[in-house]
Amino acid sequence: MRIKALVLALFMAPALPGLAQAVTCRDVIFDAQSYTVCDVAPGEDLRLFLRGDELPYASFAAVDVALEAKGKQLAFAMNAGMFHPDLAPVGLYIENGIERARLITSDGPGNFGLLPNGVFCVGEGFALIESRSFAEARPPCRYASQSGPMLVIEGALHPRFSPTSDSLHYRNGVGVTEEGHAIFAISNEVVNFHSFARLFRDVLATPNALFFDGSVSRLYAPMLERHDAGFPMGPMIGVVTDLTTTKD
Repeated sequence: MRIKALVLALFMAPALPGLAQAVTCRDVIFDAQSYTVCDVAPGEDLRLFLRGDELPYASFAAVDVALEAKGKQLAFAMNAGMFHPDLAPVGLYIENGIERARLITSDGPGNFGLLPNGVFCVGEGFALIESRSFAEARPPCRYASQSGPMLVIEGALHPRFSPTSDSLHYRNGVGVTEEGHAIFAISNEVVNFHSFARLFRDVLATPNALFFDGSVSRLYAPMLERHDAGFPMGPMIGVVTDLTTTKD
């Protein structure tokens, strides 16, 4: 598929020790809009995080502290789906094989209910499955997060997206390539759904991609010296590696 916009790699910082093999992140420009993209290869330890022993983690820092106590660290993290005021997931949420929130396949208000929506699944590999197909197949997932809408469905943009939409927000999401890589992207400026979906289809070459969230979009990418902070978050997703760096 021909890409109609210039894509430039802007910045690739030297990775911290122990992080380079787990995930690579870079900044790109597409259609004159800035994004940060992180590539997680198959086989990496990609996990979802929601709660500690008693309370929701709510931040990347809290997850990293909990991992550090086990000799681990986050190599990368991103918010991973919509959540209620108490930080509980809106749709299906599976953590370490335990289903903590149920799958929702009915339409409804807001972006989540703009069908088709989908499920990002970490099992033997990484998969992104439309929610109703997921309900029928029920593939085994060690970790799973449901969100919506789907951005790209089998190579096609979501039918409700318009290139002239004036609904502009910071956005983040995930796609899976044909080679099985999980590609995470976050916009560094406000964009509409159509532009964000085209990034996944036309540049990142993911035949399926899923929207995670809008105004709460956050990224933790230590190799880029980036740690987005803000209001408490619900589900988060991140790559876990052995602790090999000294923390301040």
